[in-house]
Amino acid sequence: MVSGRSMMHIGELAERSGMSLRSLRHYDEIGLVSASGRTEGGFRLYTETDYDRLILIRRMKPLGFSLDEMADLLRIIDALEEDPDGTDRSELRAGLTGFIEQAVERREKLRRQLDMADEFVELLRTR
Repeated sequence: MVSGRSMMHIGELAERSGMSLRSLRHYDEIGLVSASGRTEGGFRLYTETDYDRLILIRRMKPLGFSLDEMADLLRIIDALEEDPDGTDRSELRAGLTGFIEQAVERREKLRRQLDMADEFVELLRTR
């Protein structure tokens, strides 16, 4: 336990998130989602907060965000959460707004692609 929070091993995190152990270890190595603790044997331990962070990353992947973009967004979110009443949050908010706009644009592109895929399937079915 870390700070009274329940912890999970990497295997449980992988199962809950639907991600591979390899991906989780890679994200830990590059600092996207770091383990909140370690067992005496050195095994990674994760919290619900770590899980939530991982799910955010997972939701960014289908929209085509790069690992660097994911890291940038996570830095913005971390800064906003660390100092919720900070006096100069306008730059952080602008960054977050930029990510929201990109996500909306990328989602719309995916929707159009899905519409075309549906049209393609229908074209094949009418043959």
